[in-house]
Amino acid sequence: MIRLCIFDLDGTLIDSLQDLANSCNAVLREDGFPVHSLDAYRYFVGNGIPKLIERILPEDKRTKERMADVQKRFDKYYQVHCLDATGPYPGIQELLTACREEKILLSVLSNKAEPFAKLICREIFGDGIFDAVCGQKPEVPKKPAPDGVFSLLRKFAIRPEQAILIGDSNVDILTAQNAGIHSIGACWGFRGRDELTEAGAEALANTPKDCQAIIFHKNWE
Repeated sequence: MIRLCIFDLDGTLIDSLQDLANSCNAVLREDGFPVHSLDAYRYFVGNGIPKLIERILPEDKRTKERMADVQKRFDKYYQVHCLDATGPYPGIQELLTACREEKILLSVLSNKAEPFAKLICREIFGDGIFDAVCGQKPEVPKKPAPDGVFSLLRKFAIRPEQAILIGDSNVDILTAQNAGIHSIGACWGFRGRDELTEAGAEALANTPKDCQAIIFHKNWE
């Protein structure tokens, strides 16, 4: 029986791609660098903001000093614009409500910097829907390291077989595997079915409604 659902944030609970792309392209334009298409950002995001900044910069401009400067300006811009076009995917609110009704604990585990993760979850979902919102912190290795999952299991006294991670990328599926918990691939997100299948997701959901059925009715062992 599943007692804890751990959700990725970007590409799983929320469609944030436009705001991430706009914020990155804004700082690239400030430096006169080429900008990237919206689809390109599907593969730039997922490994934390420092890696995102590295990926968007021209290869010959990826010095430590420049990446730090670009990230500082990105953070400032994104703080203002992170909710311009960002919102939950259709069916997410219903999925979360259904889990709540079944007394399943809900948490977020994201490679997005924790202040942004907490801000966005609070503004979009309100207080009280999640039992924990965990973003990237310097002292905790980011996904696919299992440390964040282990922390949640300890916090709620949940056994690994009672927990499941729902995410849209191979990073999420590898995190679940590394932590020894179950996984569902969110095919509605940024990366799609092929990547999730190749990563070895235990189950695949085309929509949040499908995800709800899998959580409640699959015979998790």
